Parts: sequence; C-alpha cells; structure tokens
Amino acid sequence: MVSALIFALVFIYPLRLSAQDDSCHIRISLLTASPGEELYSTFGHSAIRVTDTVSHTDIVYNYGTFNFDDPNFYTKFIRGKLLYYISSDEASSFMQEYIAENRSVTEQVLNLTCEEKTGLADFLQKNLSGENRFYKYDFLFDNCTTRLRDAIEKTTDKTVHFGNVLTSKKTFRDLIHWYLNRNNMPWSKLGIDILLGKPTDAAMSNYQVMFLPEYLMKTMDSSSLDGRPLVLSKKEIIGAQQSPGAWNYFTDPLFIFSVLFVLIVLLSFLKSSFVKRMLIAFDGFIYFVTGLLGILLLFMWFGTDHIVCRDNFNLLWAWPTNVIAAFYIHSKKRPGTRYFMIYTAGLALLLLAWFFLPQNLNASLIPVVAIIIFRTILYLSKEKL
Repeated sequence: MVSALIFALVFIYPLRLSAQDDSCHIRISLLTASPGEELYSTFGHSAIRVTDTVSHTDIVYNYGTFNFDDPNFYTKFIRGKLLYYISSDEASSFMQEYIAENRSVTEQVLNLTCEEKTGLADFLQKNLSGENRFYKYDFLFDNCTTRLRDAIEKTTDKTVHFGNVLTSKKTFRDLIHWYLNRNNMPWSKLGIDILLGKPTDAAMSNYQVMFLPEYLMKTMDSSSLDGRPLVLSKKEIIGAQQSPGAWNYFTDPLFIFSVLFVLIVLLSFLKSSFVKRMLIAFDGFIYFVTGLLGILLLFMWFGTDHIVCRDNFNLLWAWPTNVIAAFYIHSKKRPGTRYFMIYTAGLALLLLAWFFLPQNLNASLIPVVAIIIFRTILYLSKEKL
C-alpha cells in the first residue's frame, strides 16, 4: 500500500499536475541526482525528463551512456576516443536505480513555451538514432551534463541568460577536490591530480561550471529565458539520507608517505647488510616507478585526446628517463652521476616552488620527492647505505 502511494506521488501526480497547470500537453524537467559512493558517481548525474499527457509517456533522456561491448573498449577509453551516446528509459526505471542507491533526485520543471517544449522533445528523440546519438565525451567541456545545457540552448530561438552561481574564483580542480574530499577519496584525488594537467587549474567561467550536475541545477534556478525565469518549479522527488564518510587520517596518502619517509631515513643509517640490500632494491624500484609514471603522463599528453592531461607539471618529478636510471643508481661503475645530480637539484627546486606553480600538485607527493632526494644524495656521497 505504501509503495503504491509513493509510486502515485512520484509518477502519476506529475502527469495530472502538468495537465492542470500547463496548456501544453508536454512537461519537461531537469533531473539532478546527488553524488553516489563510487568514483564514477561521485559528481552526481543529470538527465532530462519529458512527460506527455496525450501519449501517456514519461521518458528520461540520459547522455551518460557507453557500451562496454564496444570493440577495443579500454583502448578507446584510455585514449579519450570512446563514444558516449544518448539513451532513454522509462522514468519509473530511472528512479528505481537511484532509490536502490539511496541517492536523492531533484526535479526542476522548465518554464518553456509549448513550441520550445516540442522543439526540445523532438531534438532529444531525433538524437536517439543516427550519428547525432554519439559524441566524444570530455569530462570538463562536453559531458552528460553540459549536453543538457546545450540542448536547451539549441532548441530555443531566444537567448538563455544563465545566472551566476560563482561567488569567488574557482578552478576545475577546486571543485573536483571538493567532491572527492566530501566522499573521502584521498587516493582517487591523488591519482586524478597526477593525471590531470595544467588545464584543470584554469579559473572557470559561470558557463563552464555547469559541467557539474549540482552547479547546472543551481545555475538553472537563477537563469532566465525571454524575460521569464527558466525554472517554473523545483522539488526533491526522491529523498535520501546521505552522510559524508568520516576522514581517516591514517589511510591518507600524505600520512602514509610521510611515515615512509621517516622510516627510510631511519633505516638508511642502520649498518645491517640486509637493510642495505633492501634499500638498494627500493631505490631502483622508486626510480623505475617514477619513470613509468612519466612515460604514462607523456602518453596521456601526446597520445590521447584528453585535453585536461596536457601541460602536466608532474613531469618535473616523474622523469620518463628514470626507467633507465633505475638500473644504474647503485652501479659500481657509477655511470650517469651527472644525471642524478641534475635530477636531484631539479627536485630540490621543485619543492621550493611547489605551491607557486601554475598547476596544483598534490601535497601528498612531497614526502615521495623528499625520499628520492635523500636517497640520491646518499648515492652521490658514495655512502653505500
């Protein structure tokens, strides 16, 4: 009985309401889902709902769909060539997914004329087939949320005046950090900070901030079209009890890497031959890993279509050539001494300039860089520790 009542309130009541308060049989609304617990859902989601009281349809259009069975899926995904596409689903099925995940959904009914509603509904329906269905996804500039903003703009003859929701200067990375911190994802934050380069630190315009579902929703609240508010009404149609995860300092990468730094320093002054052999292996390992990481960053910069991975200042500490240097750092012939001297001097300068660079480097990496400096200085001083 209770479930039937909930179903009626969420799905049937909007159909009747639209027929009462709107002379047009089409009702279009923006749906905004709250962030989920998984990384892919950390930033929330957006979709457009089209309710037609004549055809008795209630369809949700979603631009965040991709095909796992796509040939070379992982290769295309890594290189930024994977095509996303628009899909549609019954509103009831769409809502059930978010109910199951305990995620709220807010609905904003758009204040459009009958002609504008028809145009937007036709645009979405036509995009379900043909080449227009697919697009090359870009997390910051062309994603499942910005596509909804663009669809609204494209299907009206009037200029949409988007409201300003930015009260202070914000970069893309600032907002990405906010959501990752909220969901207690320090390791995901570290990985993202390493992969995303300088473009992520650009100050956002009010238009660009709408790449995030929550900010698209906020912007719509203060936007207008042809002198009228763009949003007619707003309501949370699915409620959820969500609380951010508690931050665990002991699993934070900054804490773990700091402890590792202290441990490496202490072990380096022990006389045990076993410890010495372990540290020699560690030196080769950390050089090799930073080299591999540097190669990955170069590939993401030059070998993919990911604009946000370009101009990556993490290459200042992750030199690709470290892959080779890893095999020579404790060589008896001591080749490449000048290389290690230049690299260590470069890392020292990097630490001094860490918080003044055009790109925000993750502070958790400071102990890692300090470890490399310390161990390389010991090598250069010819102390076999």
